[in-house]
Amino acid sequence: MASSICTNKPFLQIQAVGSTYGNYFRVTTFGESHGGGVGCVIDGCPSRVPLSEADMQVELDRRRPGQSRITTPRKETDTCCISSGVADGITTGSPIKVEVPNTDQRGHDYNEMSLAYRPSHADATYDFKYGVRSVQGGGRSSARETIGRVAAGAVAKKILKQFSGTEVLAYVSQAHKVVLPEHLVDHETLTLDQVESNIVRCPNPEYAEKMIAAIDAVRVRGDSVGGVVTCIVRNVPRGLGSPVFDKLEAELAKAAMSLPATKGFEFGSGFAGTFLTGSEHNDEFFTDEHGRIRTRTNRSGGIQGGISNGEIINMRIAFKPTSTIGRKQNTVTRDRKEIELTARGRHDPCVVPRGLSPNDIYLLICHLVFSI
Repeated sequence: MASSICTNKPFLQIQAVGSTYGNYFRVTTFGESHGGGVGCVIDGCPSRVPLSEADMQVELDRRRPGQSRITTPRKETDTCCISSGVADGITTGSPIKVEVPNTDQRGHDYNEMSLAYRPSHADATYDFKYGVRSVQGGGRSSARETIGRVAAGAVAKKILKQFSGTEVLAYVSQAHKVVLPEHLVDHETLTLDQVESNIVRCPNPEYAEKMIAAIDAVRVRGDSVGGVVTCIVRNVPRGLGSPVFDKLEAELAKAAMSLPATKGFEFGSGFAGTFLTGSEHNDEFFTDEHGRIRTRTNRSGGIQGGISNGEIINMRIAFKPTSTIGRKQNTVTRDRKEIELTARGRHDPCVVPRGLSPNDIYLLICHLVFSI
């Protein structure tokens, strides 16, 4: 693919790609954060799967802005509309189009950013590559792009529940310097109600309060913090993933790291496993009471040799502090003039409580299940 740098030379013709994921269960997201709306087109969904807008809405409500004082105050209902692929409450097998209108745009908040690049945003790199960018809210680099993923993930969730009973859960395990000890969460019994029991979505009440306090402390100063989301997948079919380049953990990393603001990924024992010896780290096999081959421990994170072994898959995704903050920062304009910029707009002091939707993982698992 051709590329170009922001110079005095004419821009080369560049094809904007990267909005489609999957081969068997294929999803394309569309729309900008302050345009008419956002959404997705889902191709490859089997026919006769019960599906309604309500199935998607419950998931969209979980990522909706304006939920609490520790999220962006932007007020969007994020009401979805299915315009194709569903008839009389069941899928037809044809492409499913889902759209969510933007109703609370404030494009004028970004007027001064039309000439200056916001620090750590995609403003500069989009300009370097394409020579044009959507100034209002960052366009495709905005977290509102994930609405299409959430809607498509709701479809994948229904398919996987019907096919294998696969369940994906995610929770906040770190906010800034507050780290939830792993032993305080039982991945075998964790429920969605436990995750949703507080505004920070940490299943431990004591640590949830500490995380909320940490986010509040920077929010009132116009600053932001990052954190970590732990995601688990239960009832995973054995045999997902392939050796070498298509290893399951590599595919999971791609799905997770395509989310906005992500900066790190690990699964199983992750980096902590480097402190163990082989005898300490190895997951020994045994045969359970049902004659099924299992592992006594799960430091492999449910994946060995790039292929799922049937144990719980667990992974952790690190999110950076929100780039747009209410404090003055140094930057440059498109014509290379150094200036000071105070960004406006409505943004999360910490993206982690809204960034934990496991729908990207549902999309991946659904795609891999179809490829078996």
